[in-house]
Amino acid sequence: MKLRDQLCIGMSLAPTWLANEGWRRPDSRIEGLFSADFALEIARRAEAAHLDFVFRPDTSSLPVPVLETTFGFASLDATLLVAALVRETRNIGLVTTISTMFSDPYTVARQMMSLHWMSRGRAGWNVVTALQGNENFGREAMPSSAERYARAEEFVAAVRALWQSFPAEALLVDREAGRFADTARIRPADHHGAHFDIAGPLNIPAFPEAPIPLMQAGASAGGVALAGKVAEMVFGQTLDLASALRTRSMLTAAAQAAGRDPRDVRLLPGLSLYLAETREEAQGLFLANHVRVDRPTRLARVQQATGLDLSGWPASRRVRRDDLPEGFVPAANPAHAQVVRDLIERDEPTVEALLASPQVLASVHWQIIGTVDDAFAIIETWFQAGAIDGFIAVPGGSWASLDLTLGVLVPRLAAAGYFRSSYGASTLAGHLRQT
Repeated sequence: MKLRDQLCIGMSLAPTWLANEGWRRPDSRIEGLFSADFALEIARRAEAAHLDFVFRPDTSSLPVPVLETTFGFASLDATLLVAALVRETRNIGLVTTISTMFSDPYTVARQMMSLHWMSRGRAGWNVVTALQGNENFGREAMPSSAERYARAEEFVAAVRALWQSFPAEALLVDREAGRFADTARIRPADHHGAHFDIAGPLNIPAFPEAPIPLMQAGASAGGVALAGKVAEMVFGQTLDLASALRTRSMLTAAAQAAGRDPRDVRLLPGLSLYLAETREEAQGLFLANHVRVDRPTRLARVQQATGLDLSGWPASRRVRRDDLPEGFVPAANPAHAQVVRDLIERDEPTVEALLASPQVLASVHWQIIGTVDDAFAIIETWFQAGAIDGFIAVPGGSWASLDLTLGVLVPRLAAAGYFRSSYGASTLAGHLRQT
């Protein structure tokens, strides 16, 4: 059962449609990747479609071998990039990513509240703990997942204490009385915890009436628990309907455990959209974009997910549930491993079909490969089932997928009553209240 009447939709500022082989297309415009204008065009088009927000994921490390064939994680600083969009947009939310592992609460509190004032209430913070990058910050190793999430929870509490230390009500700007602020209302943050000791107060007042919404992207038990406590949006990895329903159920339980309304924690999976005028064209676009994912790589992905070595199997042999090793525990990404297992148990594919499936060939995001009609029907099904509260669009293959997403799919969802046809608010919190 769905928790709300309308979808919440965001758009990735990471040019996912140029990943893999997409950047090699003559019309890719890859030369502008490291410019604000590149992101600005996406933001303007997303705003024209009345999306809730644009979102820039980020990381603090660079896997160099990937750069031989695609741009990988090479990118401008997420927060500086989002700040460059402030004066060129009016209504759309602007969500940046900042790690709680490699930052400090005072700097983040000030950066985010500055962005919030500059955008007149449109800032959002994607809270991540980071999985790698310790070597760039003088750390010998990454802490355990439990330690990272404990730090993240305290980090958010410290940031919020700083935001509250200089409340909007303290800002008077009373020319006649000569009072700029009511200093009696400004209090120390006075945060003292296992990781941080922060006096405060913050040197910028809170923006009035519109709080800064938080996003969270962790899929582990610790990430779900943190989302239930602090997040308004969750950037999820839900590769099929079953995994989406499981994740939505876990978020509901986490929100209730934290004393919150489950409606206030929105599950927004990344949705990889390979769209074209026909299914055949869409499938061709998808396959062309993954042409250099060779057979050994695909075999390795299946083995990592299931423990099953298919290297000596004939292409026509079917892979069945009984073939899966008992007791196998994947070393990484259990959500993806479960989706691959579900595919095998449900469809019993041939080896050739399994290795060509989106679950093995492509990213860990929800995939729709087909026409706008196909995408509309699948999104409608998931939404009506209560599996999602919206999605973050991550188009694939070419600019054509982005064009169809923003120019055709979103208006179609709006015409059906699943999304807004115009903005009714000018802040990100305001947009979220209307879904």
